[in-house]
Amino acid sequence: MTDNKQKLIHGAPGRSLFFFALPMILGNLFQQFYNMADSVIVGRYVGENALAAVGASYSFTNVFIMIAIGGGIGASVLTSQYLGAGKYQEMKTSIYTFLITFAALSTLLALFGFSSNPHVLSALNTPENIYDDAVLYLQLYFLGLPFMFMYNVLAANFNAMGKSGIPLGLLIFSSLLNIFLDLLMVIRFGMGVAGVAIATVIAQGISAVVSFLILMMLLRGYSVQERPGLFRVSMLLRGTKIAIPSIVQQSIVSIGMLLTQSSVNQFGSSALAGYSAGMRLESIAIVPMIGTGNAMSTFTAQNLGAGQPDRVRQGYRISYGIIGGFAIVLFLICEFFYQPVLSAFLDISSSAVAYETGVSYLRFIGCFFCLIGFKATTDGVLRGSGDVGVYMAANLVNLGIRVFVARYFSPIYGISFIWYAVPIGWAVNYMISYAWYRTGHWQKKRLVEKKEA
Repeated sequence: MTDNKQKLIHGAPGRSLFFFALPMILGNLFQQFYNMADSVIVGRYVGENALAAVGASYSFTNVFIMIAIGGGIGASVLTSQYLGAGKYQEMKTSIYTFLITFAALSTLLALFGFSSNPHVLSALNTPENIYDDAVLYLQLYFLGLPFMFMYNVLAANFNAMGKSGIPLGLLIFSSLLNIFLDLLMVIRFGMGVAGVAIATVIAQGISAVVSFLILMMLLRGYSVQERPGLFRVSMLLRGTKIAIPSIVQQSIVSIGMLLTQSSVNQFGSSALAGYSAGMRLESIAIVPMIGTGNAMSTFTAQNLGAGQPDRVRQGYRISYGIIGGFAIVLFLICEFFYQPVLSAFLDISSSAVAYETGVSYLRFIGCFFCLIGFKATTDGVLRGSGDVGVYMAANLVNLGIRVFVARYFSPIYGISFIWYAVPIGWAVNYMISYAWYRTGHWQKKRLVEKKEA
């Protein structure tokens, strides 16, 4: 009999993967809209400098967002494998262990971010005319960092349990709440950059609390013989070995943006505003690719936990068709509809440099989204199996290519070289991960054994 709690290990692999990935993709899109709302609203209602200030902050804050997402996904691999193996007591202990761990970690990171952001912005050569607003935005943002962390870790556990529709519903709610509060703070109270930061903190806090309550209710449905432990060091160590490479993989784009920020800043605040707009749109465009890769990770973990590696290979092959379909749609949007999407961020008539920068970025990168999709699904198999060493190295190579080209070529040949390196990094990353996937080593890395009937 098919257990609804383990639906990823039954039925047609392609159908299971796609319909599990779809709510994750939609949820990630709403999360990007959630993050993007600040830029859209200040860009349209406050001005170009406010947009540049939030954009300069984005590359720094997104590193922390990706740490939260990557850590949650990596740690939840144990949750997926315990679920697939039918070991519900261990699954609960794993969830509790990482909730406690990330609560402590996020508090420390919030303190670090709050105190260090002025120095980081100075080191990145942030233009003087936007520096104060960028510092203010970041200080307010980091007050809410623990809420953001906990929401993402909770969402990763929902996905690991096959409940990807729950984070979607919560993100829709929190995104709409964030937009409402942004408009209220900026238009009604005239609070500018500070207003959108405060709105984000409030929306994230409410989402985190509601997510926690739902997870506790959901866990009651998994019956166990003994009361699960709240914290187990052995699980923390095993999960950390997966979480760290997952954090690296999820953070590559954001860390690359941060490390190349100084290269963009030297071209002035107008170019930075255009780059920020293009960067935000790229972040939205890669969501289906990253979402499919994250779904592949959970699909792999549950099926390896159930002792079904052949089903993983079937799902991986089918993921290429899913990625190809998304890539075609994204290419057409970037090539033919770039003006209306950029106009959401920029006043095209009064910001020619910003607009030209955004157009150049978006139309070029739109040709290569399939590469990050192939990379993400291949990395998803390796991450879901716990075979993370090579794929972490591949992602570091990706990062190195982006930073090297931006730092050494853009001052000589122009700002466009900052994004020319992106598809090269994606391609090299994919080739390394795929070559390792082909060895089949990942099939031997199952973290838990299937429960005996």
